[in-house]
Amino acid sequence: MASGDVWPRRSRPGRRLSETRGSVRFPVSLKTAVAAVLALAAWPAVAEECATDRVDFRWLGGRAAFKIEIADTYNSRSLGLMYRKSLPLDAGMLFIYRSPQPVSFWMKNTLIPLDLLFIDENGKVTQIRRDARPGDLTPMPGPLDTLMVLEINGGLARRIGLPVDAQMRHPRLDQDVALWPCSEP
Repeated sequence: MASGDVWPRRSRPGRRLSETRGSVRFPVSLKTAVAAVLALAAWPAVAEECATDRVDFRWLGGRAAFKIEIADTYNSRSLGLMYRKSLPLDAGMLFIYRSPQPVSFWMKNTLIPLDLLFIDENGKVTQIRRDARPGDLTPMPGPLDTLMVLEINGGLARRIGLPVDAQMRHPRLDQDVALWPCSEP
């Protein structure tokens, strides 16, 4: 092997694989791998036009995209992600309301931990409820001006660095007031 080549190897017993380049080690963690995969998978999708089955997010230093199911009726919002045993890492459910309003969620009959991203009419993430516990009946109210809520896997917003104030792009937002309209790449 030539000097400077990258080669995976065990660093110490009980530690994850690491890569060695010269004498510098780069540890590979599950969190880092997940974040890298999501970032790389999302980048081409963000460059595409808006799609009803996907939401795009951008923030200082990052972008992400999620394949979504839409819950925009009373019945679909009431059921949400109840009884689901898993959710793909790049997926979520977008709850859409007719107008900005106070909303509250709970985790009744929800089997997986979730992050809840509350979004206003401009597409701005105004609050994130992180790692909501499966089955928890405690109400989780959002801001008074919530138009949409995106549920994704618990802890994922933190792992990919998605912050409050991130901008979301989706065709169901009023494009005249959206911070990131569909007409922008």
